[in-house]
Amino acid sequence: MNDRARAAERICCALAARGYRALLAGGCVRDLLLGIEPKDYDIATDAPPEIVARLFERTVGVGADFGIQIVVFPEGAFEVATFRRDGPYLDGRHPSTVEFVDEKQDALRRDFTINALFRDPLRNEIVDYVGGQEDLRQGLIRTVGDARERFAEDHLRLLRAVRFAARLDYAIVPETFATICEMAHLITRTSQERIRDEILKMLLEGGAKRAFELMDEAGLLPHVLPEVAQMKGVAQPAAFHPEGDVFEHTLAMLDLMERPSPTLAMAVLLHDAGKPLTQTFEDRIRFNFHDKVGACEAKKACRRLRMAAEETARVGWLVENHMRVAHVSEMRESKRKRFVREEGFPELLELCRLDCLASHRELRAIDWVAAYVARAKPDELRPERLLNGRDLIAMGYTPGPKFSEILTALEDAQLEGRIANPEEAKTFVRDRWPAARPD
Repeated sequence: MNDRARAAERICCALAARGYRALLAGGCVRDLLLGIEPKDYDIATDAPPEIVARLFERTVGVGADFGIQIVVFPEGAFEVATFRRDGPYLDGRHPSTVEFVDEKQDALRRDFTINALFRDPLRNEIVDYVGGQEDLRQGLIRTVGDARERFAEDHLRLLRAVRFAARLDYAIVPETFATICEMAHLITRTSQERIRDEILKMLLEGGAKRAFELMDEAGLLPHVLPEVAQMKGVAQPAAFHPEGDVFEHTLAMLDLMERPSPTLAMAVLLHDAGKPLTQTFEDRIRFNFHDKVGACEAKKACRRLRMAAEETARVGWLVENHMRVAHVSEMRESKRKRFVREEGFPELLELCRLDCLASHRELRAIDWVAAYVARAKPDELRPERLLNGRDLIAMGYTPGPKFSEILTALEDAQLEGRIANPEEAKTFVRDRWPAARPD
């Protein structure tokens, strides 16, 4: 048992010592039963929120209307929620009212049976009012009670069902899946920020390929990521893409990812978003400038999902440059060094490796670049400048736009090994820009 688990049990014991019922609740119980270390430990109790706030030294009332207090210990923050039953959901996310009830009624308001389990740490026993243990044993995702009611309460549950099924490699029971298909269009009523968080979890928690297959089968994909949905049926040249159309290629890449960053995962998902818009049938199927068009589509999707500006820019850069890596060995040395020293280049190289593995599997160009980067020393890729603007002024040049041209050309020559010290740099400048000096 780790420190966070022990801290959660201390909270339960402290509440029990005052005569209250306190149980570990939800996802942490599910994960413990599956042998997975929980990320968070949530606690449900019959103690009113004001009692919880008084009982512990540091608390934050983040959801007073819903009976939620955050208890802060050195080991972390723990959500402590009073057992409740939710009133009508009028906005597809929040109940209009809540009523404090017993633990069984609290279990019956939760989304899926495997997330509605409790654990009593004092008795070391599982409390199961919904058949969640049996569904865990059988590997099933099932709503608690009526599926239409659960999905109507919070439309994000449509995506959560898919995510849990993919992450755990479980089946969604037919009734629940049929209801997801029927209500898929309602996902558009959910905030883009919440959709973004679910999409990123699908991409990062494992089972990404199956998650997007299920979203496609359920009819969720066009509503959530139309840029990916339109990849379906877009044929590719079999010589380069024996795996199939653009959608199948993207799924294959998702399946190959190993612990990607959020920006790499989004770039994998959207790297070919430009192909449906650029497909032509000439001597063969072609996608001219699909990297440039795809970068625009990728950034549009990221902005819609309210991703941070720097993440959006990185995803767009990865998509726009994913075709360039194959030509690194043909570049001038200065251009090559400038390219591989870009902050996002390690992600770009991995994106291109996955792209090749999911298609023709020819990795010679990728291996060449990886070896080149491994050999390159930091001071070779980013050498200290031989001259700066002040040096040019001291040489008699007048400050202006020309300085940028001169300094860029100087760095190119340095990166290519044509100049190695300040004197050679000054000679280089005087020879190439004699007219820029005053008489």
